[in-house]
Amino acid sequence: MAEASRKSVRERLSACLDGATKTEKAIASYMLANLNGLPFENAATLAEKVGVSEPSVGRFCRTIGYKHLKELKADLQGDIGDKPWLIGDRLKDYRERSRKGDDELARGLEMEIAALVSNYELAHSKEWKRAVKRLARLPHIHVAGFQTERGLAQYLVNQLQYLRPGVQLLDLAGGNFSELLLGDVKKSGLILIEGRRYSRLAKVLASEAKRAGIPTTLFTDAYCDWGRDLVDEMFVVPTDINQFWDATAPVASLISLFINSIFNELGPSVETRMNEVSALYSRFIGYVGDSSGPATA
Repeated sequence: MAEASRKSVRERLSACLDGATKTEKAIASYMLANLNGLPFENAATLAEKVGVSEPSVGRFCRTIGYKHLKELKADLQGDIGDKPWLIGDRLKDYRERSRKGDDELARGLEMEIAALVSNYELAHSKEWKRAVKRLARLPHIHVAGFQTERGLAQYLVNQLQYLRPGVQLLDLAGGNFSELLLGDVKKSGLILIEGRRYSRLAKVLASEAKRAGIPTTLFTDAYCDWGRDLVDEMFVVPTDINQFWDATAPVASLISLFINSIFNELGPSVETRMNEVSALYSRFIGYVGDSSGPATA
């Protein structure tokens, strides 16, 4: 217990994921993605958001060395300070003015700031660095997004295609994913982008990729309790920012950071490809104010 007491809340949560039950994994994943929001939670609200019973929250806290959620939150204060997140004078002024009217937008603003902070913390993790190195070098990258995340997958593919060759969006309509599963699996990587309620396809594809030995990276929300057993890296994004629906903006922010990391990993040579792709676009389509294109037949 003495060793556990020296660990931060984040370290305890991360360590418990190995060998955790489904319920414990769900609670730990949600807490990790929402550390900055935990000061505002109690056992009842946390249980409701994760989809578990209130006693389960208490049992989980005891499992990782705390008497109850209140003690966990007290320990967390030492990790993140008195303020749940950093906020500048301008934002602080807006927050105070809005709070006087119990403004829900102000609460959403704070939660979105916390989500961005969480994203930047993820970008310093060893899992992030591992995924970036692999996906910058593998010859083939396949990306899939389902339901409302399809646009995010398309965005990631379009951006990466400017940086490197061999990036493609998986064909969801074909229903067999043969371009990934029947290709050169030793030279391929998979990126999945998914949020609740999760498409059955996402879990099945992750499972098949694991069976084939294809390394997989998953961008998802705090409620995903199946991903860690199937993928190599799972980047959890806080998507509850006090809106009627889970927001995808924090996911887009993390994807943008990922693209930037791959750019840095590839180095200066990436500029040549970016210029070549841009020149091709100018030749075929053209830019506003660009007299050099498009070419005529």
